[in-house]
Amino acid sequence: MEFRHLRCFMALADELHFGRAAQRLAMSQPPLSVAIQQLEASVGARLFERDSKGVRLTPAGEAFRPGALALLDGAEQACALAREVQAGEVGRLRLGFVGSTLHHGLSHWLQAFQARHPRVEVVVVELNSQDQIDALLKDELDLALIHTDRLPPGLTSQPLYAEPFLACLPAAHPAAEAAEITLASLADHPFILFSRKGSPDYHARIIEICRAHGFYPRLQHEGRHWLSVVSLVAQGLGVSIVPAAFARAGIPGVVFKRLTEALEPSAVFAAWRREGDGVLREQFLAAWRIGA
Repeated sequence: MEFRHLRCFMALADELHFGRAAQRLAMSQPPLSVAIQQLEASVGARLFERDSKGVRLTPAGEAFRPGALALLDGAEQACALAREVQAGEVGRLRLGFVGSTLHHGLSHWLQAFQARHPRVEVVVVELNSQDQIDALLKDELDLALIHTDRLPPGLTSQPLYAEPFLACLPAAHPAAEAAEITLASLADHPFILFSRKGSPDYHARIIEICRAHGFYPRLQHEGRHWLSVVSLVAQGLGVSIVPAAFARAGIPGVVFKRLTEALEPSAVFAAWRREGDGVLREQFLAAWRIGA
């Protein structure tokens, strides 16, 4: 049984006239008659009565009709859904993000995307950069927002935005009232840094920034998330250098100060697997470019 047979059956069942049914199907009558005969042979029952009075559905044909219609409707719905998925109108996007993006407009970005694509389910999870890279490799994420573009084979990325680094100090720090401070003035303070395991590239970069300005930071604590780093600073356990987005996090007990040194900014990248369907990913990144 083929779907073309079912379409021929439905046209003839509606019209009860071979000529009109053939015209409706944009075909001649002989191929229509052959298709009906093939369908009846496949079903194993006579579906139409044909005599001088015209064409009528048999009881078997009447019983067959609802199922045939359901099959055709189901096939059309399946085709429509496939087209919608291919066009990115329907689907599921698994998105990972680092905490700084939450304070750089990620929620507005998500809202803009959902407004344009209401039938796309977006699942978001906060992970540090290394955990997101691992999740991409395991096909557990479709898109990752991370702090590094040093990626293993099979992954690729593009830059999203960059922001300056700021000194992060306890509110009681002597320099809390200063407009800006030098990086070197933090040399004698215990440092709280992002975990080397959580983001090896970022951890090494902060160390290198300090070394380039004359000192090696005295590491006191590490956090697996930037908000943990800022919270530890707020507890008076040390100082840090963090992306500027965290100045908008609203954590009490901490202040952020501009650095007099010209530092390469903190960058955020979108990363994904080279292979695989990228329609939803590209639509999501387009929403970012519109809102950026």
